[in-house]
Amino acid sequence: MPGGVAGPDATADTFPGGRHMTKRSSGTITLMDVAQEAGVSVATASRVLNGNGARQVRADLTDRVLAAAAALDYSANAPAQAMARGRTNVVGLLVHDTADPFFSSIAAGVMRAAEQHRSIVMMYSTGRPERELDYLATLRGQRPRAVIVAGSRTADRALRDRLGTQLRILEEAGARVALISQHVLPVDTVLLENREGARLLARRLVELGHRRFAVLAGPRHLLTARDRLAGFQAGLADLGVGMSQTQVAYGDFTRDGGYLTMRDLLTRDLRAGCVFAVNDVMAVGAISALRDHGVPLPGGMAVAGFDDIVTLRDVTPSLTTVRLPLEEVGVAALELVMQPRSERPRLRRIRAEVVVRDSTPALGRAQGSAG
Repeated sequence: MPGGVAGPDATADTFPGGRHMTKRSSGTITLMDVAQEAGVSVATASRVLNGNGARQVRADLTDRVLAAAAALDYSANAPAQAMARGRTNVVGLLVHDTADPFFSSIAAGVMRAAEQHRSIVMMYSTGRPERELDYLATLRGQRPRAVIVAGSRTADRALRDRLGTQLRILEEAGARVALISQHVLPVDTVLLENREGARLLARRLVELGHRRFAVLAGPRHLLTARDRLAGFQAGLADLGVGMSQTQVAYGDFTRDGGYLTMRDLLTRDLRAGCVFAVNDVMAVGAISALRDHGVPLPGGMAVAGFDDIVTLRDVTPSLTTVRLPLEEVGVAALELVMQPRSERPRLRRIRAEVVVRDSTPALGRAQGSAG
């Protein structure tokens, strides 16, 4: 209440200079209440609390506004701020599956970086590419500061074009946009070197003496899975090692997908001594399937994955994989959307690194060349 008069729903407090203010225990506190309590104009209170306007506010007035806001337990009205600024401080983050350590690690990086920019991350778990469109439409109503879409792009060109349209609408409304995936749309992109990482892994496994391979290739329609399979095949071809298409099996990008796909391969004429799963969660499922079928690890079958997710520290034998710095991927995406818009979409490449562990032991020449 103006003038420091306490009503029945208020308690008294005092400014540093001795002026009384009130703290209400119920009701909605508005910016006007804060301005009245601090004895300043609404415009001044808005400049202090919302960062509006180019004019600097005197230090003593700033202190009074902040003290009043704290005493009244004022919380900024995000929709009102959005109307004033054309956007909020919200960053929308779309991931395929929050239960997947790949995406949770990326999200951790986004949130860590967003805190430095005083932004709030709203995360959506999409489950399938079509749901991305629904969530992006919802985000438009939130007037977000930025939107990050993490996850493999689909081979469905029509669906990809619809995603591009939604992102363009968001950009035209003032939001900054970035993808974490393949560079398939004209927006800022954090590009993961999936193909090159898989190629390097294949070459390293051959150097260790492995010659007979099978691949758990993930879903056929996901570009990440396709890139990793193609890169692995290219790495084998670089060194003159062939692999039959019958040794490639497709399944879900999940632990259960890896288990079922590995079980399917074991029912075939499996002529492999080393299995490459195109992501780590599939590799973990494959290890369980091999154990359930009595295959000793790594002596009976070597296994390699891709991503280097944090949960691998609990896997036995320790898993050979391709490391992507997943939290830094999230940081890179957040930093892209916090930069001013450029004339051309920017591309930030994230390099992959092969990490050899116990699951792919070095073989003697005779073992490695056995048929």
